[in-house]
Amino acid sequence: MAERSYNDTVNVQNEIKIREQLKELPYFCKEFFIGIEPNTQSRTRLAYAYDLGLFFYFIKETNPYYAKQDINAFPIDILDQITATDIEEYLSYLKYYEKDGVEHTNDERGIMRKLASLRSLYNYFYKKEKIEKNPALLVNMPKNHQKNIIRLDVDEVASLLDKVDSGEGLTDKQKIYHEKTKIRDAALITLLLGTGIRVSECVGLDIDDVDFKNNGIKVHRKGGAETIVYFGDEVEKALRTYLAERENIIACDGHQNALFLSMQNKRIGVRSVENLVKKYAKTVTQLKNITPHKLRSTYGTSLYRETGDIYLVADVLGHKDVNTTRKHYAAIEEDRRRYAAKMVKLRDDSPREDS
Repeated sequence: MAERSYNDTVNVQNEIKIREQLKELPYFCKEFFIGIEPNTQSRTRLAYAYDLGLFFYFIKETNPYYAKQDINAFPIDILDQITATDIEEYLSYLKYYEKDGVEHTNDERGIMRKLASLRSLYNYFYKKEKIEKNPALLVNMPKNHQKNIIRLDVDEVASLLDKVDSGEGLTDKQKIYHEKTKIRDAALITLLLGTGIRVSECVGLDIDDVDFKNNGIKVHRKGGAETIVYFGDEVEKALRTYLAERENIIACDGHQNALFLSMQNKRIGVRSVENLVKKYAKTVTQLKNITPHKLRSTYGTSLYRETGDIYLVADVLGHKDVNTTRKHYAAIEEDRRRYAAKMVKLRDDSPREDS
């Protein structure tokens, strides 16, 4: 059997999880997930499944009328019985709750996502004319206060790459593994810093996705589209060095074409990349919580500072909406506007000779 691609594998795993989650949801939700499948990614549907499961759990726990019913037996009429006030109480509940003895909290972003999931459910059945009300639309989306974007400074980028090469600052135990993985780690982190690709795009790369003739890599974006992202000389050097080592590694069945391998010779996972980035970043800065996404922000910042072209940055980062990019780099735009104000001189301040 041919080796399944990383994205196909993730989609299959997500579909399995969705089917398991559907067993805990009201029966009518199955129709909803089938209906939205053509226009959504599997991970989006999985997030919806978890979010809706929590909403109906809240209804069962707080509404005496439904307390004695199994959630999967809830009728579709329940959607008409729920009011905008009920949904607002649910959003308040999300800020802190306990489930199965575990405490949970949600920030503004988490609450917004869960309301979006509920709106999607209501919109689907309202358009199908299977419910008469759409209270989810009457609830305002929580205000999302923008946080400062954490990124590495230029000197911190250079220091991080030096630490990956040398292992300086790692614990004795970490140094043992470092000797075995430093070439891979250098290639991986240099690639993230030099292209701004997402960690999921990085772990999904296959060997034949790398094109040294044009210095590009083929990546699968969030929406499912394929695109070519180009890289510079530093990335090329790091990748060539790693691939020379990679040729001598015998990968496990089903992982032979994976570009980056774990210590178990399987395709490296997102969590492993997050951990290795955090490990090296701590040798550079203790104040910044550096993740693969922060390396992506670092690249975007550098590219914008160098080019001043927000549309180019949006395209390279794979943002569908340039306003998403503009929002992230608004602070840099403010710096550029301040700089522009100093560039135009209305009068020449140099002393003039009397005629």
